[in-house]
Amino acid sequence: MSNNDTVYINQKSFKEKLVWLLDHFKREWQIYVMLAPMIIWFLVFLYKPMYGLQIAFKDYSIFRGIEASPWVGLEHFNDLFSNSQFLRAIKNTFLISFYSLIFGFPVPILLALMFNEIINAVFKRSAQTIVYLPHFISTVIIAGIVITAFSPSAGIVNTVLSWFGLDSVYFLTKAEWFRPIFIGSGIWQEAGFSSIIFLAAIAGVNPSLYESAVVDGASRWQMMWKITLPSILPTIIIMLIIRIGNLMEVGFELIILLYQPATYETADVINTYIYRQGLQSGQYDLAAAAGFFNAVVAFVLVMAANSISKRFSRTSLW
Repeated sequence: MSNNDTVYINQKSFKEKLVWLLDHFKREWQIYVMLAPMIIWFLVFLYKPMYGLQIAFKDYSIFRGIEASPWVGLEHFNDLFSNSQFLRAIKNTFLISFYSLIFGFPVPILLALMFNEIINAVFKRSAQTIVYLPHFISTVIIAGIVITAFSPSAGIVNTVLSWFGLDSVYFLTKAEWFRPIFIGSGIWQEAGFSSIIFLAAIAGVNPSLYESAVVDGASRWQMMWKITLPSILPTIIIMLIIRIGNLMEVGFELIILLYQPATYETADVINTYIYRQGLQSGQYDLAAAAGFFNAVVAFVLVMAANSISKRFSRTSLW
């Protein structure tokens, strides 16, 4: 819908607006048919479950149901913030996400820039295929690869250490090693596939800019620094805002497959805490309160990141 259509609607009465809207649907019905499956999916799987958020404020019982369960107000939130395990989960979630953002976010950008500089088409396609492939491997297989690689007896990491006369280390039982292993495996799995977005942005850069730079005698490094990066900066900012909004979301599937009580100190995150409280202990109301807190923090983060970006760079999600 164009801006002219919006102005036209605002100038009409309610009846005229309704007639115009019906005519619009008749003209563009194919587009709305295509949108319908996604809209239905959002309604069923994202908006309808919001009804269950009230469990966080009730003494929920599966036998009494949501409606019959009595209200307890903020009691579950008080229990959460007085629980050392939940506070530890908040800390671990933030640290893992923050380190993933610092070390993982630039990698797809660097990969996209490097792919863009490759001249040989065959080598470029082969390299892209290799780095994209880990994204399509299931989390269970990724966990198996990590466990095998860091095995104290036959793992490639400890084998290399033995070449230098060092003792083998059971890395996955060491709390101090869990974050580097988890973050590194995440970068290896997703960096290549994430670079597609930045490659698409680079492909949209006006070729005449590069042609003018070549005439002026600019090197490839100067063209990358002065033309490519500034041109894809809006895409980088948008992706950064999205990543900041997901700062409290950690891929807990891989954590569940890798962590153990010995590494809870650095591995236990909010989602794994919710998993243990909700599914293993049956404390659905406490788990719902933790999930609600997580969602609110994520909402605040994405709103703050979007506002800051809009003020200083004039680039934002909305």
